Amino acid sequence: MELDRFIEDIHAQLEAAAQAGGEEARELADRLAAPLDSAIRLALQDALAAAAEEITVELAPGSVELRLRGREPIFVVTPPEPINGGADDDDEALSNASPLQGIDGDDAIARTNVRMPEHLKVRVDRAADREGVSINAWLVRAAATRLERAEGQRGRERRAPTGAQHYQGWAR
Repeated sequence: MELDRFIEDIHAQLEAAAQAGGEEARELADRLAAPLDSAIRLALQDALAAAAEEITVELAPGSVELRLRGREPIFVVTPPEPINGGADDDDEALSNASPLQGIDGDDAIARTNVRMPEHLKVRVDRAADREGVSINAWLVRAAATRLERAEGQRGRERRAPTGAQHYQGWAR
């Protein structure tokens, strides 16, 4: 994704605002323009990373990652894998391909009643329909994916406080 056009738009708005302040304000805006480029680029990357995280929550168990290629961010989309592999009965496919199957050598399926707000249920219904699976299969995959991510993050070394963004590399 090309960020330069967004940065140029911000520069144009800064220039337009400086026009109202007279010659001194225009000179100050000219001096500030170059140093602001890196700060603007990082702020845009923060916004894109937050958007990718929100999309990932909606797409679970698929994901969207924000990566940098040079100075430009790119999105990497990992769609969810079909759980039923073409089977006609979603519940049968779920019991045959459950990500929870085989834990502690126990293949038993437990039943849980879930209460959720109506607006959330509608969204879950739509997501399950889009993926061609039952609501049960979709919820099991979403829960398993979330648990796998949480357990995977626990094993990683933490370099920043929880919730903080971590960047590697350099910026101009």
